[in-house]
Amino acid sequence: MAGDADVKRRIKSVENTRQITRTMELVATSKLKKATDRVYSARPYADALQEIVGGLYSPALSEKYPILRRPDEVKRAAVLLLTANRGLCGGFNSNLIKQARNLLEDLRGQGIEAELHIAGKKAVAYFRFRGEEISTETVDVGDSPTGDDAEAIIAPVRARFENGDVDAVYLISSKFKSAMSTPPYTRDLLPITGDENASSADVYILSPSGDMILERILPAYIRNAVYTALVENAAAEQGARRSAMKSATDNAGDVLEHLTRTYNRARQAQITQEIAEIVGGSAALE
Repeated sequence: MAGDADVKRRIKSVENTRQITRTMELVATSKLKKATDRVYSARPYADALQEIVGGLYSPALSEKYPILRRPDEVKRAAVLLLTANRGLCGGFNSNLIKQARNLLEDLRGQGIEAELHIAGKKAVAYFRFRGEEISTETVDVGDSPTGDDAEAIIAPVRARFENGDVDAVYLISSKFKSAMSTPPYTRDLLPITGDENASSADVYILSPSGDMILERILPAYIRNAVYTALVENAAAEQGARRSAMKSATDNAGDVLEHLTRTYNRARQAQITQEIAEIVGGSAALE
């Protein structure tokens, strides 16, 4: 019957979909393990850099190294947003985009000129559709971010801060707490802040020279902050995708169970009707 054939086609379609979502879940699980290893490897170095650089500020150094400047007032700000290049990961991208949208509205509501910098196809597509001007965009960062990826993203933003074109840089990405907990968060990337009671740069004994070390460590600190955010984002994306695909696979199983019951009931009713017709025909012949 036409109804039975339609149900069978739906069952086949859902089975194919479940196979795809199950495969994507397994792939995401495999990538998640490698991504979390990168996160846990990156954090100690990032924390050490934060501790060192946080205690380097002094008025004399800020005059010599523009990256250390601390503007008295924020008139212009840059928002750097990190998202994924692909979808099928639940609310991962939409949560990050919402965080950026709210921050832009908040800054502009305070009379601060805010410009947007993006790494990730999903955010680029969203803000282009809304007509938002995008100052810089990067869409070629893969599942295994590198320091070079981070440098390519932050270099133009860092240059604008050093040149005085912006007074603050905010970084929006996901904080990887676990595969099930990856909330978006906003970090004040520039100006560099730290513990006001930390040791000043004047108490360090620097060798081979203070200038050489500072010229390298300050850009390295900013680059590493973005790199750490990239690897946490990558892990969060895979965790979100695994959860989304597992949910889709489970839902497909529930739909299959319902369709199978529907098909079996229809077949049983059809067989019962055929038996009744045979019995009725036989009785009529007698």
